Amino acid sequence: MMPRALRARLLLASLLLLPVFFGLTGFALQQAFHHSLEAAEEERLKLQVYLILGAAELQGDRIMIPDSLQEPRYAQVESGLYGFLHDSKDMLVWYSESAKLISDALVEQLKVDGLNTGDSRFYRLPEHGVFVYQFALLWEIAGREHNYVFTVLESDSQVKTEQKAFNAQLWGWLGAAIFLFLLVETALIRWGLKPLTRLAGDLKRIELGQSDRLTGEYPTEVQAVTDNFNLLISNERLQRERYRNTLGDLAHSLKTPLAVIRGARQERLSFDEYQTLVTDQAGRMDQIVQYQLSRAVKSQGRTLAKKTPVAPIIERMVTALNKVYRDKNIGVELTLDGEYQLPADERDLMELLGNILENAYKYGHSQVAVCFSNGAGMLQIDIADDGDGISPGLRQTILKRGERADTSAPGQGIGLSVAVDILSSYDGELEIGESTLGGALFTIRMPLN
Repeated sequence: MMPRALRARLLLASLLLLPVFFGLTGFALQQAFHHSLEAAEEERLKLQVYLILGAAELQGDRIMIPDSLQEPRYAQVESGLYGFLHDSKDMLVWYSESAKLISDALVEQLKVDGLNTGDSRFYRLPEHGVFVYQFALLWEIAGREHNYVFTVLESDSQVKTEQKAFNAQLWGWLGAAIFLFLLVETALIRWGLKPLTRLAGDLKRIELGQSDRLTGEYPTEVQAVTDNFNLLISNERLQRERYRNTLGDLAHSLKTPLAVIRGARQERLSFDEYQTLVTDQAGRMDQIVQYQLSRAVKSQGRTLAKKTPVAPIIERMVTALNKVYRDKNIGVELTLDGEYQLPADERDLMELLGNILENAYKYGHSQVAVCFSNGAGMLQIDIADDGDGISPGLRQTILKRGERADTSAPGQGIGLSVAVDILSSYDGELEIGESTLGGALFTIRMPLN
């Protein structure tokens, strides 16, 4: 049965609605985080393809890929990272040492057909527990053009682990939020219903003859009731005066106020008069969820890492991108003066520089320039292109995840946001301006110590 007390009814409604609301919110956050993990995985595998491209060499009439690659996991059997190379006839011409024990069924499931030159494909094979990234390109060997498909596989165990950890924290925080909300709502309901408690006390004093009217100020929603009740009491008093000499009339006059008092004590205020309070609490509930996804901050601090030379990474990336964008005939000017080294993880630098250099190749027309400068203990890396540039109004927008200046070009719009995340973890910064070549200028600054 429905409880008679308003306080119990409101709490019961909250207990029914809160799990539904927080459950939908948690599901939406889980899905958003899962898509973010897959997008980041795609970017990582794309960089791995560029790494293999950068290491590939021509020997005679075929492509040779050295056994020792920059990524050591390619040399470790069943390391979770595997590389493959197929020719135009879908024949496997190379695979990494790590893929020696990989099952034939998995290799046969790799869809190497249907990719045009320059196209890429990213998908997951859940039955094998791997993510797959493929990239098709055209390579000219001895005057003849050959089509190749580079494929990189990586185990999805890391993504599953991160998703599981996120889910545990998410539902823990949501459970705590529900508990905290119920505590706050209980206090607010008690505070909101306090005028009714005072009204009941005043009615009791009238019933006991200790007062002849309701006194004091009440909330707007209750004041109309008290005014009408006082008017009723006044009318009853006048009526009682007129029939004071008649016992029967006196009995009648006593029944009327008693019946009204009992009815008012039972009805109190209607549920509709307190819908505003419920709506306000729903609004507060929304404010609590929003405050616990941005505080991942994670506070990121600089981690101890050995120093990594920067120039070789840029040169490797440029070599790979020249092959990827060979049809554009991009002219690259590298001014890499000084043997600068940064206290940062090499993979972070590859991902950071690879994302920005790829943007320069993608949106530049025919020229890309990279140069170093040093000042105030910071290494400045300027990456410029001769493309259409980026308007001042979009320079901050495109640094946010999912935001892109050009939606006609392929991509997910997370590359620059990943670069910003990496720079923030090393106390670095990224600025976007206009280059002397006429296009965009990306300026990276990172501490040298």
